[in-house]
Amino acid sequence: MRIIKGSKIAIAAATLALVSACAPQAQDEVASYADDRAAIEDLMARYLFAIDFHDWDAYVATFAEDGTIEFASGTYTGREEIREAVTRFAEGIGNFYQTEDGNPAKLRHVILQSTVRVEGERAWATSLWVEMANDGPDDSLKMGTYGVYEDQLVKIDGEWFLSYRNVLNDFIDGRSPGPGNPVRDMDAAAEAYLASLTE
Repeated sequence: MRIIKGSKIAIAAATLALVSACAPQAQDEVASYADDRAAIEDLMARYLFAIDFHDWDAYVATFAEDGTIEFASGTYTGREEIREAVTRFAEGIGNFYQTEDGNPAKLRHVILQSTVRVEGERAWATSLWVEMANDGPDDSLKMGTYGVYEDQLVKIDGEWFLSYRNVLNDFIDGRSPGPGNPVRDMDAAAEAYLASLTE
């Protein structure tokens, strides 16, 4: 009986030691993901504030130096090309969104939900976005357009940047997401990247 009892104590002690040894690593991984996700979500918010308030310095700063954005008007790479493209977009927006006195309406972009996958210094995100403006009756708020952001991100010197953003629009032929779940596409891209590291 004493031998069995002693064995049970030894097994319990060994199990506790193993769990204790693994716990800090698991906690570190969770904390690291939480920190990275918080930084990525902050980057996304900065992108939206920058575009809505026409702060083009802040807007291009969300992209890596060689970052790329793709939307309905084309694909643009590098901060200067991106700045020119988004400036043209802002200048033409008054043709589509106007208050009752004919002035350009104020746009506000919102991200409804995002899924984020981090793999080391690389990350992928898929987000549902909506765009609204005060171009309704009596300049009231009216929901405008919506779509999906497909993002690739890179961590440079401890800071996250967009390396690629694909702005998909559910209301434009050839620019809508799907028909499958875009999150599956994100996971497939991340898995392909991980596989490339072992080749």
